[in-house]
Amino acid sequence: MLPRIAASASAGLKQHPFSASAYLGSFFSIPARTFASSKGPAKRNKKKKGRAANIARHLVVKAQPAIRGITTPFVKSLTAPIHQDVPLPIESLVNRAKPGRPNQPNPSPAYAEIGDYLNHYLSKPELKEALEYSRDLDSPLIPSDSENADPTFDAQDAEERAFHDASATAAITRITSLANASSRDRTKANIRRIIEKFGRHNTDASLRPKAKSQANRGDAQEPLAEQTLRAGPDTGSSEVQIGILTAKIRNLADRYEGENRNDKINKRNLRLLLHRRQKLMKYMERKERGSKRWQNMIETLGLTAATYKGEISLR
Repeated sequence: MLPRIAASASAGLKQHPFSASAYLGSFFSIPARTFASSKGPAKRNKKKKGRAANIARHLVVKAQPAIRGITTPFVKSLTAPIHQDVPLPIESLVNRAKPGRPNQPNPSPAYAEIGDYLNHYLSKPELKEALEYSRDLDSPLIPSDSENADPTFDAQDAEERAFHDASATAAITRITSLANASSRDRTKANIRRIIEKFGRHNTDASLRPKAKSQANRGDAQEPLAEQTLRAGPDTGSSEVQIGILTAKIRNLADRYEGENRNDKINKRNLRLLLHRRQKLMKYMERKERGSKRWQNMIETLGLTAATYKGEISLR
């Protein structure tokens, strides 16, 4: 019996429609799955377009300067030569020939000005006030018997005092001028300028922060004029720190180029500063993107998307 059934099965005989094998086969049969659909080509085209747009966006970011950014007037003034505005003594007094008193040198050529900032944490109004105070202290007292004084002697004494005052003013001005300062002192002056430019103790009155979302707003937003004022200069805001890092990065990048390409220490320091600025810019983009603070910082410092997006590599 069994050989006959096996022979009939191997011969391809039809099964009975009411048999158990036919019933179980129809119950456990898996329908064929069709992968082709009407939405398949549309989805594939959409993925291709998105991939192409993403590659094009990355190419645009890669083409932008990631280290220096775009050179703006403010950024250019951080490294531009400074004009040494030295008031020389009166020409008739300086050019007169006297034994043992050589003529003073001519003033240095005029270069870019950076405002009222001087070396040793001084400003031009403070220096002017100090010079006037010292001039008052050095002025002679009017004697009680001024009627018996010699006019010729008084004129010579006034001339000598004017000459010494002009010489001292020129010497103090040269000492406090940033044109004669070291690179470290110039960096300190640039940091002071950046704090005054981007510090929120100055920008809170003009640059409004990013508006809060409806979910986190809660009560009505406090008016800008009624907010609590800051107690002192703002040195810890993200835009201030980004500006200081940008000034240091440009200084190190200038030294790294040319003959100093093999300076491994400055290369490492430059990489650390770049990554630190990148982290701060990503944080500020998340907190202040679209606000006036963000736009003011980007436009003033000339920063691009390549400075905080993607990988920054030094070669």
